[in-house]
Amino acid sequence: MEYEPVIGLEVHVQLNTESKIFCGCSTKFGSDSNTQTCPVCLGLPGVLPVLNEEVLKKGILAGLAINAKIASYSKFDRKNYFYPDLPKAYQISQYDKPICEDGYIEIPVKNGLKKIGIKRLHLEEDAGKSIHSETPGNNFSFVDLNRTGVPLAEIVSEPELGSGDEAYEYLQKIKTIMKYIDVSDVNMEEGSLRCDVNVSVREKGAVKFGEKVEIKNLNSFKSVRASINYEIERQIRMIESGEKIVQETRLWDADSNETYSMRSKEDAHDYRYFPDPDLAPIILAPEYIEEIKKTLPELPDAKLRRFVDEYSLPEYDSSVLTSVKQLADYFEETVKLGANPKKASNWIMSELLARITNPEEIKSFHASPGMLAKLLALIEDGTISGKIAKTVFEEMTATGKGPEQIIDEKGLKQVSDTGEIDSMIDAVLKNNQKSVDDFKNGKENAFKFLVGQVMKESKGKANPILVNDLLLKKISG
Repeated sequence: MEYEPVIGLEVHVQLNTESKIFCGCSTKFGSDSNTQTCPVCLGLPGVLPVLNEEVLKKGILAGLAINAKIASYSKFDRKNYFYPDLPKAYQISQYDKPICEDGYIEIPVKNGLKKIGIKRLHLEEDAGKSIHSETPGNNFSFVDLNRTGVPLAEIVSEPELGSGDEAYEYLQKIKTIMKYIDVSDVNMEEGSLRCDVNVSVREKGAVKFGEKVEIKNLNSFKSVRASINYEIERQIRMIESGEKIVQETRLWDADSNETYSMRSKEDAHDYRYFPDPDLAPIILAPEYIEEIKKTLPELPDAKLRRFVDEYSLPEYDSSVLTSVKQLADYFEETVKLGANPKKASNWIMSELLARITNPEEIKSFHASPGMLAKLLALIEDGTISGKIAKTVFEEMTATGKGPEQIIDEKGLKQVSDTGEIDSMIDAVLKNNQKSVDDFKNGKENAFKFLVGQVMKESKGKANPILVNDLLLKKISG
């Protein structure tokens, strides 16, 4: 029997506002525990939440970027449950009237692009963080409430993902889009991007979904992919052995590469949602949404297509260059300053990306777009060879000096004087008569060897085109 998995993701994106969603406390990461709290986010008696408008704007911007419909009417609800890191014993979220619905993004698959529906994007406050003692014998838990009230946008996909790889690509696209529009730093290590996975398996072609299993505790995109692949195989094994799959929440153990049960359906929460009486509904005028829409930058998919059409770049080059907005900006600036698009792309993807850890920090990279454009121009006009250019680029990235200054200081200018190159060729031919004879007898590699010897004689500075031309004429003559 053939099976097909049905996968949906719930992605929590922390919005990068300076203050929390309903109070003025800082959202800065890494501060001492419980130093960024106030009566509002602690839920003390007599306080009232006030919606941070910047959270609303960023939530709308995120919705527009994922092609969602922005609701003219939405509201906040109380999601009731008890947990030590939830001081009010409820979370302010959105239930039946979210700010955004019916969106989609496209992800790359083997046969092109696949459209993945997004059911909703809603706004909510984050909970705090429980910290468990790691000291043997001390079974204590502590609570850090700095994160309480930090604004989140929860993005819920339709169950339309078909593999761990597709889920991985979906997350990458969400992350890239959120970065492009600057609503979040989507840093999984700092908790500003979190993901829960829902997986079920059914007979191929069946209409009815299989029993859904939720996976939590996923701290990387690789963990998401690996946990989904494991869970698919686990559920298929259970079906084929006649076991019943129960709806449950499971956790991912990255050390053993397995999921394990956390709680069953019977233990699931009844959140008893009801409208938050302290917060008025959100009613948006079309003009307000339109003003936010005007701030939407060119998104990664549109930029990729434009790079292919406008610069005649291969799809692969364009996908690499547009994966990070700062990298795309660097490329375009280099081209605007006169560089050939394909050559600029080649240098950025090979030489530049090999020397930079985080492309988002490319503004602090010593070799500016202007310097790279000048370097490519010096290769084009024959001042230096491509090989020497790599040495120059290395020096540029280390010192911040311009290519012309480095070439002058290190004496790297390409030798294009035919007389000088002739002398080098004569010396090489005199000392390598056997290779000359081998070439005349049809051994092509012998000629390459002779070219290499001339380049060695010139310390790599001879114009390779002239070397090839003059050497062939001398041997043939």
